[in-house]
Amino acid sequence: MATISVYDLEKKQVGERELADDVFNTQVKTFLLHDMVRYQLAARRQGTATVKTRAQVSGGGKKPYKQKGTGNARQGCIRAPHYVGGGVAFGPQKRTYEFKLNRKVKKAALCSALSVRFQGQKLTVLNSLDLEAVSTKNFAALMRRFEMDGALVVIDQANANIELSARNLMHVKVLRAEGVNVYDILKYPNLVLTDAAVSRIEGALEK
Repeated sequence: MATISVYDLEKKQVGERELADDVFNTQVKTFLLHDMVRYQLAARRQGTATVKTRAQVSGGGKKPYKQKGTGNARQGCIRAPHYVGGGVAFGPQKRTYEFKLNRKVKKAALCSALSVRFQGQKLTVLNSLDLEAVSTKNFAALMRRFEMDGALVVIDQANANIELSARNLMHVKVLRAEGVNVYDILKYPNLVLTDAAVSRIEGALEK
């Protein structure tokens, strides 16, 4: 099994931890990462863009002028697409952009994303992560201590002090272990996990 150093908040090594190879050191399949990022971004799209067709525009029930004798082209309704104020032909309608991915694909993609960070030496494990009070300054100092310009920080359970302290930092995001996902792992250049979060992730993803 792969091993990784475990640090405290002062960046002092306090031990080592074994990582499950099928979660953190598996073969990276880039096509799965691509599919999963597409899946996540598609699910975020609202799909609310819509316009009215000629059937939905009010008015225009009367023929604007008689069929013959005016010298103009025949017209049946002033709400046709070529009239100002008319309906739109082939315009956007409400839709969903979501598509299906199998559960095994999602799991394999997440393992590949975690492996990208471990194999690229961009994974840091902390023995614990807690602050006595909400302090963006202290959390920013922690990031500088580990020489990180940006990071996804994953904790094992809700921690208001950590979540609120990191909220105003532009290139830092805090997630709970159950919310870890491929898009955020790849978006941030570093991945920081607490020791307890590693155990929860491995418990959910190990074969």
